[in-house]
Amino acid sequence: MATAEIITIGTEILLGEIIDTNTPYLARLLRDTGIDLYRTTTVGDNVRRIAEAIQQAMERCDIIITTGGLGPTVDDPTRDAVALALHVETEYRPELWEQVRARFRRYGRMPTENNKRQAYVPQGALAVENPVGTAPAFIVETGQQSTICLPGVPREMEYLMENAILPYLKERYGLVGVIKSRILHTSGVGESQIDDLVGDLERLSNPTVGLAAHAGQVDVRVTAKADSLLQADTMIQEIEEVIRQRLGDCIYGVDGETLESAAFQRLNAYGWRLGVQESGLEGELTRRLASSDGIFAGGQVIAETSAQMNVLTAAHELRRQLNVEVALVVALYPGSEKQTMAIAVVTPTGERVVERSYGGPPRMASLWATNLCLDLLRKL
Repeated sequence: MATAEIITIGTEILLGEIIDTNTPYLARLLRDTGIDLYRTTTVGDNVRRIAEAIQQAMERCDIIITTGGLGPTVDDPTRDAVALALHVETEYRPELWEQVRARFRRYGRMPTENNKRQAYVPQGALAVENPVGTAPAFIVETGQQSTICLPGVPREMEYLMENAILPYLKERYGLVGVIKSRILHTSGVGESQIDDLVGDLERLSNPTVGLAAHAGQVDVRVTAKADSLLQADTMIQEIEEVIRQRLGDCIYGVDGETLESAAFQRLNAYGWRLGVQESGLEGELTRRLASSDGIFAGGQVIAETSAQMNVLTAAHELRRQLNVEVALVVALYPGSEKQTMAIAVVTPTGERVVERSYGGPPRMASLWATNLCLDLLRKL
């Protein structure tokens, strides 16, 4: 199976001025194509550092994909960096210059002289026309390795990847396999507890099982390498059945399913409408619930929690005010080392009060509390 690394280029990424969305996109695409991704790297706009990153990647993998640094300005160094890494010069391609000029004519503009930089590529490179932008891409083959350089503009990069690079990779490397993942979402149980229940599965080589902890929930990822999607699905399903047997109703959904949708399903099954009052959560719970028409009757957001607040009394009062079947009141009490949360839920069949403490990062407390509230609702 072919192996790959991704190098994103741009000082603006290192400075935190923009978020790198290219790497996640490429990682998913490579996974679905059956290419093992070994590493991702971000490098600033420095020719020597980019060249070093490319040389190091060439020691480890078959395919190096770079994004960014193909513009016309002085701080677009990818062409020179690849040439330096491969010990060649850059060369001018008249046909690329004509492609650049044609793009500008389409926009009703004239290219400036510095745009001519985009017509240069490392010697021997395979040029890749960019019909949706002004920066041509290119591929340099070195033995069995391919260094693929794409524009940093996400839509241009995605178009070229799907329409030019993937067909190239499939032909060059004879790609027939796939890598597919399925994520099981859990809540109401900690990462260490889940690890205790499925730890033996985490030692499997194919499919692989891994955990990812979030505030108030944990994801269990199952990934299979196979010759076809059908085979991968079968492999994943076998492991998923074992995980479901062990984790039971800790699992609330898979892949894109959300905790709030699981809560809505339970409320909808009873035909109950919900009202909430949150204190100290910065509106997080109300935002998550706002997507449900007909079930969510409204939320009251209180900025700071009063030390005298009684969540159960408040829940009964809220239920009366909003004339709903279910009222949930949650209060997050800030502390110097840990934060305490109290939840009260009143339904037609009874009432419940839950108190928990949180010692994690303070900024994550509202998300943690929100997820615990949603978990409580889905288990009504």
